[in-house]
Amino acid sequence: MRKLLLASAAALALALTGCSGAAAPQGDGGDAPATLRIAAALPNNSFDPSQLQTGNLVQYWQPVYDTLLVLDTDAALQPNLATEWAYDDARTTLTLTLRDGVAFTDGSAFDAEAVKANMDHFKEGSGSNASMLASVSDVAVVDPTHVALTLSAPDPGLLNYLTTVAGAMASPDSLDDPDVATEPVGSGPYVLDTEKSVAGATYVYTRNEDYWNPDAFPYDSLTVTVMEEVTARLNALRSGEIDGALIDAKSAAEAEKSGLTLNVHRLDWQGLIIADRDGSKVEALGDERVRQALNYAFDRDGYTEKVLQGRAAASTQIFNDQSIAFDAALDDAYSYDPEKAKELLAEAGYPDGFTLPMPQSPLFAASNDIIEQQLADIGVTVEWTKVVSEQYIPTVQSGDYGAFIMQLSSGNEWRDVYKSIASAGPWNPRHTEDPEVERLIAEAAVAPSDEEYASALQELNAYVVEEGWFAPIAFADTIYATKDVTVTPQPQNVVPSIRNFTD
Repeated sequence: MRKLLLASAAALALALTGCSGAAAPQGDGGDAPATLRIAAALPNNSFDPSQLQTGNLVQYWQPVYDTLLVLDTDAALQPNLATEWAYDDARTTLTLTLRDGVAFTDGSAFDAEAVKANMDHFKEGSGSNASMLASVSDVAVVDPTHVALTLSAPDPGLLNYLTTVAGAMASPDSLDDPDVATEPVGSGPYVLDTEKSVAGATYVYTRNEDYWNPDAFPYDSLTVTVMEEVTARLNALRSGEIDGALIDAKSAAEAEKSGLTLNVHRLDWQGLIIADRDGSKVEALGDERVRQALNYAFDRDGYTEKVLQGRAAASTQIFNDQSIAFDAALDDAYSYDPEKAKELLAEAGYPDGFTLPMPQSPLFAASNDIIEQQLADIGVTVEWTKVVSEQYIPTVQSGDYGAFIMQLSSGNEWRDVYKSIASAGPWNPRHTEDPEVERLIAEAAVAPSDEEYASALQELNAYVVEEGWFAPIAFADTIYATKDVTVTPQPQNVVPSIRNFTD
């Protein structure tokens, strides 16, 4: 919910009691803390704070970079490096009170100057999440423990952004270092051991002995191993090589039979982002009837059963059912109706269909064939270009493709709007500008009540569904499997936060 909050240090104490604990080393049952070993589904892109990613990649940077705020496991804002926060009455100035006495691992102090340096670096960078701070027009140092953020307009998502990459804090001295992409310097609970780590393969972290909140992170060390294939992750879990990893619906039954624990929450939607809404790359996509036809092409119930093993719910909207922007009636907007799809294509001037270039990645191996077939059934021929997994995100965000398969999370409603619908969003890769979209976003930003805020976002949701900006198919269960450790799923992210692991 969009709330104007004031948090205190007292809230921090409550938050920390729920995430501390003592861990035992694997195999010997002793009392000394152990190494937490997890697998990541994607390689790390960079440790440069301006390039940080959310989703699967948080487990690389969270160990070294603390954030200003955190979301707890109930999706409630909690203090972290910032102990208090407050807006003015106009909601265009946000003042943060900073934790005193914190140092980066190079010995430099965390203070208001450090916050300003990091935010300026983030805003000026070319990272796909730079839009998170687009509303921040100025960062002013009030005194060492207070910073004031001036906003060009109210931004209901800003506090949420400060729990993730926009709030990640690095040593200011490291920001201009040419090695910042590979040698992070933060104030977090761990330090990257660059000698033991192998870029693109294994990342080894050791405890930051001077960390201000050690009880929240019970493990003495952490290893993150890149394992892109789900089969490899499952086998590593079963053998005890790793303690936790993301798996898919097809692996879930086998994982349960092997005695693994499945930690499940519903977060991600799967389907198409139809990015070329003006038809400049693929002319046909400029007609809303064509985009609607693509939506009618998909047998969502069949996809849910076949691809997602029933661990999903069919959907035609990109907001999950816990979101303020969700409208249950919209899930009936597009039934499976190939004949209706063909009629719409014919009305739009494509009675014989058209060719749709799309990137093909192993990331969506279970989806590629069925999506290709169901589009072929209405006369749309998919022309694939193979893309390696680590290049898929930059490829689709480049704007070179009119449509592509994607799996994206839906969490905080304002963040979802700004990442996927707003013209500057990273998942609006061709930067579609639409007056009605901009009107509804602006209306929501200044809504005087939660009810009017929700109404504007639901109207926005209905508009992009009608216009066929996306062709969602289903919301899938996110399944994180563990062996001999306890973890709580993290709201609004595909993998748990590092702080969510206990023994």
